[in-house]
Amino acid sequence: MILDLSSKITLERIPQRYYRPADALEAVRQSRFEKLRTDIFDDEVEGAVNVAQEIATLIRSKQKENDSCVLALPGGSSPMGVYAELVRMHKEEGLSFKNVYIFNVSEFYPLDDAQHSNALVLRENLIDEIDLPEGHFFTPENVEKDKVFDFCLRYEEKIEELGGLDLVLNSVGQLGNLAYNEPGSQTSSTTRLMLLDAQSRADLQHFYISSSDVPQSAITMGIATILAAKKTILVAWGEGKSNIIKEIIEGKVTDAVPGSYLQLHKNTHVVLDIHSAQHLTRISHPWLVGSCDWTDKLIRRAIVWLCQETGKPILKLTNKDYNQFGLNELLALYGSAYNVNIKIFNELQHTITGWPGGKPNADDSHRPERAKPYPKRVIIFSPHPDDDVISMGGTFQRLVEQGHEVHVAYQVSGNIAVGDEEAVRYLSLMINTLERFDPTDTKLKEKYIEMRHFVAKDKQPGQIDTPDILYLKGRIRREEARTACHYNGVPLTRVHFLDLPFYETGGVKKGDLTEVDVKIIMDLLQDIKPHQIFVAGDLADPHGTHKVCLNAALAAIHELQYETWMEDCRVWMYRGAWAEWEIDHIEMAVPISPEELRRKRNSILKHQSQMESAPFLGNDERLFWQRAEERNQATAKLYSDLGLASYEAIEAFVEYKKL
Repeated sequence: MILDLSSKITLERIPQRYYRPADALEAVRQSRFEKLRTDIFDDEVEGAVNVAQEIATLIRSKQKENDSCVLALPGGSSPMGVYAELVRMHKEEGLSFKNVYIFNVSEFYPLDDAQHSNALVLRENLIDEIDLPEGHFFTPENVEKDKVFDFCLRYEEKIEELGGLDLVLNSVGQLGNLAYNEPGSQTSSTTRLMLLDAQSRADLQHFYISSSDVPQSAITMGIATILAAKKTILVAWGEGKSNIIKEIIEGKVTDAVPGSYLQLHKNTHVVLDIHSAQHLTRISHPWLVGSCDWTDKLIRRAIVWLCQETGKPILKLTNKDYNQFGLNELLALYGSAYNVNIKIFNELQHTITGWPGGKPNADDSHRPERAKPYPKRVIIFSPHPDDDVISMGGTFQRLVEQGHEVHVAYQVSGNIAVGDEEAVRYLSLMINTLERFDPTDTKLKEKYIEMRHFVAKDKQPGQIDTPDILYLKGRIRREEARTACHYNGVPLTRVHFLDLPFYETGGVKKGDLTEVDVKIIMDLLQDIKPHQIFVAGDLADPHGTHKVCLNAALAAIHELQYETWMEDCRVWMYRGAWAEWEIDHIEMAVPISPEELRRKRNSILKHQSQMESAPFLGNDERLFWQRAEERNQATAKLYSDLGLASYEAIEAFVEYKKL
């Protein structure tokens, strides 16, 4: 069973020559906008193996010279694949770490909760699995408050005593912070105590139950410490890092993006997967670096970009515009700007449909969805119990109103995303209700009081809820979802709560996706035998649950791909509250009227526990309904700016092509 199919999604297969050039001359041409040596791999696993091999080569070369190897390594999620490969090489290939010294790049301070310690991450995922000698691991631990400055000086001195850092492995934050050198850090900075800015704390939020538990500061190696290393490697995976990676690699050196300081290092190597590299010029705008392998989607991207550069709608672009902005290849291929303009205009026009389930008795040759069968059986997979209405609430309404048999499957309970205040409110209501209708049930009343007392008084910062509280919070989310479905006209018999086991740990850290999770989805699919499936394709979800839920759904679809009913089933990916599909990828655009947008907002507002007090609102200060409306309106504006019809809002979808 394949459990990571989301990593195989490529909306447009990028020709390998854009990131695996055939020779040195082609490499120079393709990377002309890049100021750091950058290697791009098909996926994170391949990239992590490459980095691990680079580190292993350094260790072995030092061993041959009978010399020590001094590494600076980070915690976090980005280097986990590197550490896993190093452990494998140790156990299966005999890679020894006896000559290695490891320094922790950064550590939270004060370290109140070892569960979220970078040192613990390093120990569990690397140090405890290899033959690193006792005393060869250095990390900021048990540092007294009045001795932080002295500790930082000794940390630098210890590095110098060992001959300096041979290699620093770096990951990067959303604002380009290097270790915890926040924006504004200077190149002269050394190991020091650093206050974390709001963005860094927001990035850490998904590791903690409450925002009050997120660390305020960290002890971090400074920019000067990192740049003094003989070699640095920067790793980044996933589209969530793609914007800042472009700034680091192609932007100017600036203290606003501390990662850009790596441009000042003479031996820095950047390793990316294709998703984190997607905004680099050679990937996103390859016509600016050389000749292209022109596909329909790449042409669409180029023309949309040209419209934005010129401020013109598609049908007003001229030959001069194409020549001036480096798209003369398209003129040679199609003869004139007019021919390309008409082609792309028609393609985009054909993505627009008010019938997301297909229009019955209509010519569907240029429609994104087929007319038959009608009505269709439809399943909307919603990772959390509100993603359905946040991401595709208008399309949801259309499918129901147009007579399709719509089912909604909520993949996880969402129980940890309910604030304690909400739980207290519901418990108080239940106690009052019990006192009115059955005051003799003292046992149940005692249970309510016990739960309320735990949430309101006994619960410690970061403490996991009791099973009873988790049950209550899960039921709050469940009933909100039922209410929203009822509002949208879906019978409650078609509302399914899957409660996938990987999520039910009670804590922020979830379990691994397993075949048990996939089997639950397979059983539902076999029962309904849908003609149309909607899944969340939001890989930029900062909490990761969307990606795991997508992998679960795609694994189930893959396992059932040879079923007869699957031959007549299409899978559409929507995006959640974090990002929208780029227009060159959109294959179905569903217009939303002002009235439908208002109804969509009302659907989202049924999820009252996810308003201002929700624990996991992410880095965006807007509420979910605000994000959804503004995103949908921005998509509609883009269509309008390109010269297409003007709508209030548009929800966008991309078809998933089964392997």
